[in-house]
Formats: sequence, C-alpha cells, structure tokens
Amino acid sequence: MAEPRPVLVVTQPDDATADVVVAELNRRDVPVVRFDPAEFPHTLTLAARIDGGGLNGSMATATREAELGAVRSLYYRRPRGFAFPGLDEQDARFAALQARYGFGGVLASLPGCLYVNHPHAIADAEFKPAQLAAAADLGFTVAPTLITNDLGQARAFAAQHGPIVYKPLRASPYHRDGQARTIWVAEVDPAELDESVAGTAHLFQAKVPAVEHLRATAIGDRVFCVRIDCGDLVDWRYDYDALTYTATDPPPGLADLTAAFLKRFRLRFGCFDFALRPDGAAVFLECNPNGQWAWLEDETGLPMAAALADLLERGTA
Repeated sequence: MAEPRPVLVVTQPDDATADVVVAELNRRDVPVVRFDPAEFPHTLTLAARIDGGGLNGSMATATREAELGAVRSLYYRRPRGFAFPGLDEQDARFAALQARYGFGGVLASLPGCLYVNHPHAIADAEFKPAQLAAAADLGFTVAPTLITNDLGQARAFAAQHGPIVYKPLRASPYHRDGQARTIWVAEVDPAELDESVAGTAHLFQAKVPAVEHLRATAIGDRVFCVRIDCGDLVDWRYDYDALTYTATDPPPGLADLTAAFLKRFRLRFGCFDFALRPDGAAVFLECNPNGQWAWLEDETGLPMAAALADLLERGTA
C-alpha cells in the first residue's frame, strides 16, 4: 500500500500561525514535513534527480523524509534565509546563492504539487504598483494613488486629492538609535513635502474617509471577512489593543473580485485589506499574499485553519 503523500510546511521554527495549521493536519492524520531553509545544509539534506521521468528524489530532516515526486502540497509561510556562519563573507555569499538557486529551485519545481502560495507568485504579488493596477483593472474601487520621486508632482497630488497618506512600498528593517522602528501608514501634511521626496520612490494615496476596515482572507474558493473597528487610527496595525472585530459576510461582488485577483497573480491564498467608506463601498488597499490570519480566527471563531488544511490536504496543482 502506497504511503500517504505528505504536505510540506516551509517556515521558521517559531511560527504560531503555521503551528495551528500543522496541528489541524496532524489531527486529520495527514503526514507533514516541516522545515526551514535556514536548516540547509546543516540538518536538512537534498538529493534531487532530473532525467527522462522529470524531477524526483528526496529531502530529509532529522525526523522526516519526503519524496519530491510525492508531495501533495506545499505551505510556504515565513521561512528564514540561508545562513552559512562558518564561512567567510565571500564564501558564505557564494554558498547562499547556490542554495537559493539549487535548493530553492527544486522547492519551486515540485511536480504535481499544490503551492499555497508558490514563492515566485508571492514575490510577484508583493509589488504594490502591480497590485493596485491589477485591482483597478479588475473592477475594485481604488483610491487615487501617486508613485513618484518628483516633488512638484507630489505637491500637485496633495493639492488635488488631499488629505493624503504616505505608505511604504515594501516593509523592511529600519533602525534608529539602535532601536527597531516600524514605518506606519501616516497622513502627510503638504508642508512636509520637501526635496527629500527626490531621494527615492514614494507612494502617496488619497486618504479614504473610512468608518471601518475590512480584512478579507481568501483561502482557495472561500473568503472569510472580518470588520475591524479601529476608531480614528490611520493604520490599524499601530494599536491592536484598540481594535474590535466582527465576522461578516463579504460585500456583494467582493468574493468574485478576490478570486479574479488571486487568479491574476497565480495565488491560492491572500489577505485583502479594504477601507469601508460611509456609503458602504469597500476601497481596495492591498493584498498580502503571505499575510497573518490566525489571530482573527481566535477573535471571531471563523474556521480559517480548517479551510487551509482542507486546501492542503486536497492538494492537486
């Protein structure tokens, strides 16, 4: 009798969201092989063969082994990067590059595997300009947006669409005085727009007069919606203690739009954020193709872990 096909879970060791999914798969007796690319090659081995039969072989941790041709699905969460602490800087850089294109290339090429999500699709979907352009093309309501390093254009945009907010185009580590800082979405005083705008690309957007926010978590063909009351916060992530949550049905047409967006970017999972205007319109803000969701299940009881386990258990690319 053939062994059940495993689910691969690719993430760092202390990922509480992945823990919830793995626990659900274990409850269903679905075999799981969990690993972090940072473990390669120290405690994670790979032997991939490519011949007339395509790609096959195996990967193994200290406790589990997976046949590469038998993986039913891969849950790509929050892995760490490759690390080679015993090598000098040049050799470590060379080894990390080989690991990325070797180990990473095999991981991205598993035959018959359902990816949630494929790492290349995640990378493509993380570009905010591409997200906003696709959302507008698909029929989402999108706030007027400017991406520029031209001070004159920024001032003209603020005059036409103010009040406006600034959003970082990509989250990245930022330290000041030895302390880690977060760059939040923030309202921009037009008087603050100066020559520093020319230094790099900036994303400015008309501020949406929101009464609430909506997080829509799309898992396969299911959409779980939570209304988030954040008071007057511009960026609700700034103070989770100030938030209240209410599970709700998707607004009319939203499930079809999120499905079209996922298809456009070759995704099977995404966390969509919307601002809800007083007239009830949901204004698209962004889609995180690898977003957090488990705390919303804790707050509302929505069965998102079960839905994700259903998708991974079912497999089929």
